Amino acid sequence: MPDTATGPTAQPTNPEAYAALHADAIALLDGWQPTRPAAAEARDRTLALLAAGPVAMMREHVPGHVTASALVLDATGSRVLLCLHGTFSLWVQLGGHCEPVDQTLVDAALREATEESGIVGLRIDPVPIDIDVHEVACQGGSRHYDVRFAVLAPPGAVEQVSDEAEKLGWFPPDQLPEPLAGGTVQLVAPALAALRRSPLRPAP
Repeated sequence: MPDTATGPTAQPTNPEAYAALHADAIALLDGWQPTRPAAAEARDRTLALLAAGPVAMMREHVPGHVTASALVLDATGSRVLLCLHGTFSLWVQLGGHCEPVDQTLVDAALREATEESGIVGLRIDPVPIDIDVHEVACQGGSRHYDVRFAVLAPPGAVEQVSDEAEKLGWFPPDQLPEPLAGGTVQLVAPALAALRRSPLRPAP
């Protein structure tokens, strides 16, 4: 999840551009069944953050902001795609900040996964697989309230490294690379479960 924040003194410019995304985030998390106890706590903390209004979706909101990420699986579900974060030198799932073009968190996660993987035709399960709250360096020190999704790549997909990643790699779920970001391994089991329980919806 490469971080492209503009700086610690940046201020929110147009929170209302995020109004639809903010409403979607509240509705999605209100109805979500957490996949683990820590995710339930993270969901509650995220809903509390969202009480601040649409500004909580913006990277300029220093107390913290909602982000969206995706664990990309290959067409067989036998490999996951991770990126080597250019700043922190850790392997991590794809994802990042929400943007005004995103109408839903699903849109944000799918856009980030597509941009960072270079893969056309990704499909996403609209039910989150995890939520994680963690400290980050953007804005001089903030928190990401990260909502995570499972994404499926089409057969024969070939990744392309973007400007936001140092490297991309496919790995068996039980042989993830090191050094690995702390919250990434916990996504594997719920992502595989999502793949088994329902077809992933086509990208728009």
